[in-house]
Amino acid sequence: MSSLSRSVSLSASLRALACAAPILASATAQAQPGPSGSVVLDQLSVEGTGVGLTRADPVGLNLRTPDRGASRLGLTPLEAMASVDVIAGETARLRGQDTIAEAVTQDATGITTIAEPGNGNGAFTSRGFAGPNSIQQLYDGTRFYVGANTVTFPFDTWNVERIEVLRGPASVLYGDGAIGGVINVVPKKPSFVSINAARAVIGTDATARLAFDSGGAIAQEAFGNTFAYRLNVSGNRSDGWVRPNGDFRNLAVSAALLFQPSPDLAFTLTHDLGYQEPMRYWGTPLVEGRIPDLIRFNNYNVRDAKITWADNWTQLKTEWTPTADITVRNTAYRLTSRRHWLDVEQYAVNRGTGLVDRSAFTEIYHSQEQVGNRLDAAFKGNLFGLPNQFLAGFDVNHIGFRHTNNFTFDEETSSVPLVGYDPGFFPANGRASPAYQTSTRQASVFAEDRLVLTDRLSFLTGVRFDVPTLQREDLRSGTQFERTYRSLGYRFGLVYNPTPDTALYAQYSTATDPVNSLITLNQSLAGFTLATGQQVEVGAKGLVFDGGVEWTLAGYRIVKDNLVSTVPGQPNVATQVGQQSSQGVEFALGWRIAPGWRVDGNIALLHAQYDRFDETVNGATVSYAGNQPIYVPERVANLWLTWDVFRDWTARVGLQNVGTTYSDFGNTARRPAYNLVNLVLDHQVTANSRLSVRVYNLFDKVYAISGDAVNGVGNKWQLGRPQSVEVAYSVAW
Repeated sequence: MSSLSRSVSLSASLRALACAAPILASATAQAQPGPSGSVVLDQLSVEGTGVGLTRADPVGLNLRTPDRGASRLGLTPLEAMASVDVIAGETARLRGQDTIAEAVTQDATGITTIAEPGNGNGAFTSRGFAGPNSIQQLYDGTRFYVGANTVTFPFDTWNVERIEVLRGPASVLYGDGAIGGVINVVPKKPSFVSINAARAVIGTDATARLAFDSGGAIAQEAFGNTFAYRLNVSGNRSDGWVRPNGDFRNLAVSAALLFQPSPDLAFTLTHDLGYQEPMRYWGTPLVEGRIPDLIRFNNYNVRDAKITWADNWTQLKTEWTPTADITVRNTAYRLTSRRHWLDVEQYAVNRGTGLVDRSAFTEIYHSQEQVGNRLDAAFKGNLFGLPNQFLAGFDVNHIGFRHTNNFTFDEETSSVPLVGYDPGFFPANGRASPAYQTSTRQASVFAEDRLVLTDRLSFLTGVRFDVPTLQREDLRSGTQFERTYRSLGYRFGLVYNPTPDTALYAQYSTATDPVNSLITLNQSLAGFTLATGQQVEVGAKGLVFDGGVEWTLAGYRIVKDNLVSTVPGQPNVATQVGQQSSQGVEFALGWRIAPGWRVDGNIALLHAQYDRFDETVNGATVSYAGNQPIYVPERVANLWLTWDVFRDWTARVGLQNVGTTYSDFGNTARRPAYNLVNLVLDHQVTANSRLSVRVYNLFDKVYAISGDAVNGVGNKWQLGRPQSVEVAYSVAW
């Protein structure tokens, strides 16, 4: 799209909002004024909410906020022996972050996205490791097992109370697939206090967003504080910024019903739905190693391309506190995912013809169901005469997965000009057929303990043992196999509090990763064991000047063993002898520098490399020892400056820096570092409504969030969002 047409679209959007604003402003509300003059639409800070609910503060690092992302004991970050970010959902919404990926990568420390349609736009990097099999994702503490390297839910920040990001190995809490860390998205909870909020957004590329939030007591006069509900609905659509197939739309619904018959017992039934039709965009081909302006907004997918993802999560949670020192929690859940892709996914410029060669005409269906139950019990008491907290529990589940594809399709290729091309249609003879199905049974037991040695020193330990059994059947050949894995994760460490607002800690932890998505391993990989990792970490964190400054500092080293590697001298034989390591430092700061001024930022510096890793290239064994792992940047930084410009006016400036990455093991397909600037200007129209103007990618930087390479040469980049503007109006009542 030309700059002129994008400007015309923006002007039309602004005119439309100007007409709508007086109508919206007439709504009444009772929201409380928030930080920096903004209205806080999430009202969970009031009394009368459900059992066990702690609201995250939209300002600062939340070092005093209890969370269960780093420990099931509900420790605060000051008490935990780990690096954890607690990002309030209201923080993401104030900064104009509409997706989970935006919130995590712009607010958490050292996290980047490698989103693309093939991984469900749900893949991240952390501490030198990449992908959904190394950075685990949870929804309200429940893990969704990754099938075929794809995660598609959650994706929208409207219904989020907070996001807990634990950096470093976390298998002791959540099982395999967490060497790099864990991202836990916690949704808004039912409240006995009335909550009503709405938001409308328009922007460039015909972007439109609508969202609604409602909660409160049910029949309070008849039943008192016994029944409460929460309902969040958000929908987004846009024409997108590439043509054709750049348009997208999605819908997220989160509903919860709380039954609290007594102050010490609560039942919460929730159902979450996510439906997405994302951009059918798989990247832009490189021309002599760069993206010319001429093709920046071109999409080379076929005209009838399709991508749909539908996720449903149902959970029944029970929380019982028979005494002040005992808490029992149980979660029964059923998660389903249905996905469909119909695309041509690979594009490369042919130097000889000057055309774009298209390949990988692919159709895939995923059908996945996960049913399980998790129970844990926490106890407070004394051990050897010392204060002690102990938790133990188990998790059992069954995952069924069915994969339908056209991988037997005789590969078809086509070529189109760089510009002025006809996208064409997907070949009728290349449709998918059932390929394989798997059944995975998983059982685990886990325990944590915190022993208070003195009023300043605590000893923390944790352990988890997992036993998953995978059965796979090839639906075309009829062959079957079954394999049982066993993994043990543990950690221990010390936390020393020289003052009540300062903590020093040291820890050792272990973790396991599958060599690929565990529930969809094929027979060639099934014989390998789980990859193992170990981490040593030391850190410090604290608050000074009466909470006006919050800070965290961590240093670590992680070693991951048992990478699948080629046997030297035998290029057709693979073994598990590879090793990958990373070491780095991370720093985060929240500082109220003056009245009306605030700085929040973080930086992660690391050195990551393959220590031992071989691959077969053209029949020969090539060593990549010493190379930087694919997709992993060695520098990530974020900075947010908040300024109360005038009464009822607040400006926010966000800067993001991501270092150089590579798309191939040989470090020849380089993707440059990039810097992004985002702006938000808020005007408090009334005490209960807010008008916001958001500018994304202010300087219209051309940058790649992921990329592909063939024979060590980059062939395409998945480009990030160009310069765009949105105007939002939020109101609560």
